Amino acid sequence: MLKTNHVYFFDAQEFEDIIVHYLGFGDTQLAKKALRMGLDQHPSNIELMMLQSEIFILDEKFDNAIELLNYIQKIAPLEEEIALQKATIASKTGDHKGSIEFLHTALEFSEDPVEIWNLLGMEHLLAEEYEDAEYFFKNCLLNNFEDYPALYNLLYCYEQLNKDEEAIASLNQVLEVDPYCEVAWLQLGKLFVKMGQTKEALSAFEFAIISDDTFTGAYIEKGKILERIGRINEAIENYEVALNTTEPSAFVFQSIGRCHEKLGNDRLAQKFYLKSVQAEPTNEKGWESLINHHVQNENYKKAQHYLDSALEVNSDSFLLWIQSAEIYKAQKQNEKALAGYEKILDMGYFEHNFLLDYIDLYLEMEQWQNAYQVAQTAFKGYPESNELKLRLGGCSLIAGKPEEAKFHLNPSQLQKQDIDLILQLFSKSDLSLFRPFMSE
Repeated sequence: MLKTNHVYFFDAQEFEDIIVHYLGFGDTQLAKKALRMGLDQHPSNIELMMLQSEIFILDEKFDNAIELLNYIQKIAPLEEEIALQKATIASKTGDHKGSIEFLHTALEFSEDPVEIWNLLGMEHLLAEEYEDAEYFFKNCLLNNFEDYPALYNLLYCYEQLNKDEEAIASLNQVLEVDPYCEVAWLQLGKLFVKMGQTKEALSAFEFAIISDDTFTGAYIEKGKILERIGRINEAIENYEVALNTTEPSAFVFQSIGRCHEKLGNDRLAQKFYLKSVQAEPTNEKGWESLINHHVQNENYKKAQHYLDSALEVNSDSFLLWIQSAEIYKAQKQNEKALAGYEKILDMGYFEHNFLLDYIDLYLEMEQWQNAYQVAQTAFKGYPESNELKLRLGGCSLIAGKPEEAKFHLNPSQLQKQDIDLILQLFSKSDLSLFRPFMSE
């Protein structure tokens, strides 16, 4: 019919099947064509009108959908389907309370409530009503212990509610039904890690692997915990198995590199850090590990080479620009380091320690006025910071503002370590300005 423009008769159910088929494949244009033909032949068919409403919702024509649903409800009350579509519209427009009310209406007429329980759980989750969400996801899980999306959502609710014991109880219920449920063992292990029960966590990850010896996540989690407790070679073995059970992962390559670095295997560490950034060039953490590896070995030329490569694909990374400034500073290339700090500030980064480093670089370069200006700006964002008060007070003193300096460097509150830091930071200035001030 589409190719020839000839119109043949189909019954409404056939049109419905065709439309659902196209919608299932995400081909809304053909679904709309089939729907137009179907409604031309069966203009009063309720199921086709419901599909029209569904397409309105997909196109975000919510007013049209509501108008059509209200019309359908008058001629043939289909409480469940109409309520479900109205719930969808309410959810998409951010009215989670309204969506929940429609879902409860649908629940009254439903013969299979599980799907609606899931929807209710999601709406309560979106509304951050975790206890209500917990109730519905728990019902879903009790109905089907293999409903892993409900399990994950239930565990998320428990996490938000700090109900670790309840989470463990739910996972144990799943394991009572299916002792070889690798997903439940993995989540149980993660909970034990969170609770500091290392031995129990390790056992849970091992059971996950016994349940499915190709379960990548279990090998990674086991590797992480072995690395943390110092069993580095065993950690490497688990990370390497993880590499063989799925597509190469930048995270796993990076983890193996970190383990080799801990063992002092510098060449192997570099090899795996390189594999990490090759597998995922936009992974700034991988670049950071590779660059830091060379910085620690004081191989600044190579560190700078990799940093330049990293910034080509991650030009908006605060992390990498900070590394750039630090590398230049380590090489005493202060002007280039300063340009890096200014770039970071222009990008909107305003973290406390970064600002301290920025001010200290100006102090090192004896640019007292610039240091004063940055310290003033930083102090507005962190007025309780003692480190900023010391720097701003020192800059004020050099700028010839003794009253402002005294406000920030209250002599009666200065500790010995504060005085030592001030003398260290301003060692290139006229220290005679400070000694009388601090002896008050």
